[in-house]
Amino acid sequence: MTTNPTSTTPPPTRAGRREWTALGVLMLPLLLVSMDVSVLYFAIPSISADLEPSGTQQLWIFDIYAFVLAGLLMTMGSLGDRIGHRRLLLIGAAAFGTASLVAAYADSVETLIAARAVLGIGGATLMPSTMAMLRTMFTDPAQRAKAVGAWSGVMTAGIALGSVMSGVLVEYFWWGSVFLVNLPAMALLLVLGPLLLPESRNPEPGRFDWLSVPLSMAAVLPVIYGLKELPSEGWNVRYVVSITVGLLFAALFVHRQRTASAPMISPTLFRGRGFAPSVALNLVSAFGVMGSAYFTTQYIQSVLDKSALEAALWALLPSVPIGVAAPIATQLVHKGVGRAHVVATGFGIAASGFGLLALAGTDSMVLVLVACAVLAVGCVVVMSQIMDLALSSAPVERAGTASSLMETGTEFGGALGMAVLGSIGTAIYSREVPASAPDVAHETLGGALAVADQVPGLAAAARQAFTSGMQGAAIAGAVLLAGAAVLAAVTLRRVETREPACETPDEPSELSTSGV
Repeated sequence: MTTNPTSTTPPPTRAGRREWTALGVLMLPLLLVSMDVSVLYFAIPSISADLEPSGTQQLWIFDIYAFVLAGLLMTMGSLGDRIGHRRLLLIGAAAFGTASLVAAYADSVETLIAARAVLGIGGATLMPSTMAMLRTMFTDPAQRAKAVGAWSGVMTAGIALGSVMSGVLVEYFWWGSVFLVNLPAMALLLVLGPLLLPESRNPEPGRFDWLSVPLSMAAVLPVIYGLKELPSEGWNVRYVVSITVGLLFAALFVHRQRTASAPMISPTLFRGRGFAPSVALNLVSAFGVMGSAYFTTQYIQSVLDKSALEAALWALLPSVPIGVAAPIATQLVHKGVGRAHVVATGFGIAASGFGLLALAGTDSMVLVLVACAVLAVGCVVVMSQIMDLALSSAPVERAGTASSLMETGTEFGGALGMAVLGSIGTAIYSREVPASAPDVAHETLGGALAVADQVPGLAAAARQAFTSGMQGAAIAGAVLLAGAAVLAAVTLRRVETREPACETPDEPSELSTSGV
């Protein structure tokens, strides 16, 4: 039998120095966008002294960035597929840099809140665009896996670095400096981006579905809001209603995507083998990361009685192993270890991190830091492989949409982790605080420590109650991630046997790409 050589698919083009240099440029805005989630932790006292915000305004200064970011991710991912990921990235960088400058020199609370909102809009353009461009620049699966691993590590590390960076800057400069650090990176991106980054877009995107924009925001924002508030205030009717309203709009949004002629999120994405499991498993991984962080940050600061800056510096230690976790996982996959086994092992490692956390007492700093490191390593192993699988499964012309869905899932998973595990921990805490303590002491550990002078022994009892709550939540987290390990092994085993078929050929006829 004679083989026709013209029927053989040519090997993908390997990335060179230009693509790897471009990856380094892309990592800068990604790092800053992830840092902005936590960059106000130590700046807020100085902001309060200078601008004198009300309690509600202070909450909005914190939360408006994350809310706008989460609400617009799907819109911006779809928009990038239509107008070009490089173009959207550069527009977002300009907006992010401008808003950072305005925020740094804001002379009123309203100006700062508005600037933080624009930062959220810019962040919503940058995060899916950077991931989508990895799909364009790295067509070789092995190289793309390494690039995605670096992307995952930088994003995770940025959240930890944000609080420390703000503490150092506020120590030596004024609070506006936490925003000015964004400017050099965004300027570098605006200069080097047109030279190094290729443009990519869907050549036949169809008309933009404007109705899906408010529907997507109405689906995401109420759910994120309700889930964020539940851990601190419990099952308040207002938050339950908020989540319910969001879920109703989510149902309308899904119906719109299934019936519209040119939907924002094409249902064909979920027909790609591996994409739907990737979204679900990524959500569970984010659940574990943020659910644990809800307790460990309070534990180091309030149970161990460390200052805010000390707590942030200690919290940096668990992020050190993150830098090697993703590359090792990638090497294992390309040496023949099945992706299903690697992802399942990652969940198992993360579950063991929760298990260690369940053993912590009221004076267990080393154990808690080790538990955080183990959990973070496991989750980064999962995220790096799941992100790579999602990009491989999605058509290259819809890489922006696919990236935005993964990021939205991360936001949902993080909020859900804080809500579920936070509620478990809070319930245990409230039950174990002495009945004679004031009502405020039953609500939060911070409240108990604030009135500890009024009740002998309350501080020690509240710290023990919080630790018990953390132990209970950790047990629940360990069970969930152990279940995710089994789920990953089962669902990904079939995917990996046909993974080459999931790769979408990067052909000029399917995607319009150009360099400068």
